[in-house]
Amino acid sequence: MRTQDVTHQLTTPLDAPAYPPGPYRFTDREYLNITYRTDREALERVVPAPLRVADPTVRFELMRMPDTTGLGDYSESGQVLSVEYEGERGEYVLGMYVDSLPAIASGRELSAYPKKLGAPRLAVDSDTLVGTLDYGSLRVATATMGYKHAPLDADQARDEVCRPTFMLKILRGYTGEPRICELVRFQVGDITVKGSWTGPARLQLFEHALAPLADLPVLEVLSASHVLTDLTLPPAEVVHDYLT
Repeated sequence: MRTQDVTHQLTTPLDAPAYPPGPYRFTDREYLNITYRTDREALERVVPAPLRVADPTVRFELMRMPDTTGLGDYSESGQVLSVEYEGERGEYVLGMYVDSLPAIASGRELSAYPKKLGAPRLAVDSDTLVGTLDYGSLRVATATMGYKHAPLDADQARDEVCRPTFMLKILRGYTGEPRICELVRFQVGDITVKGSWTGPARLQLFEHALAPLADLPVLEVLSASHVLTDLTLPPAEVVHDYLT
């Protein structure tokens, strides 16, 4: 393989790349979102400057993605925190747990999604929408919501999915010194809301050393939504370089 061919490669292995090039289009991307109030001091410990905590709220999200160009069929779950950056309100993605290697690798390499391996699941159990997250063989989250109890305004659902979102990307060089340490921002714009509902909801988080969702305890469930969409994820942009 010639030098110029190497530089044109997207990722490794050279003979079987871990993922194909984007953009990635999601068809029938399904969300279960539960927003809850938590402890402000716990949030302060995990929100990186120059972001600041806006409200002591967390959105637990579980996403089912059955049809994604290039990445196939997978699910992911995580916590996003209410933050503010230079006067703009948005969300900070603290952690994501994903059951697909191509989705993990592309999310971390091409963007700054804080993805690691997990086993999320979203399904309907009788009259209940149920989302679960396992880490290894242990349950770390269980979310339940009444299935399509009431319609949710499409604009409200779109606002929930399309908020400005911040993430942290850290990459070390071969000597162990920071090579990339950046705060990035993205915002979904290309989206079609195909259905949106709300209903009663509950969320349980269970203690785990390596999947510490319960470090942000559920003090009060504030709202819940079930949203079905088609969307394309935009590229992220750097808003703060910690190394400069």
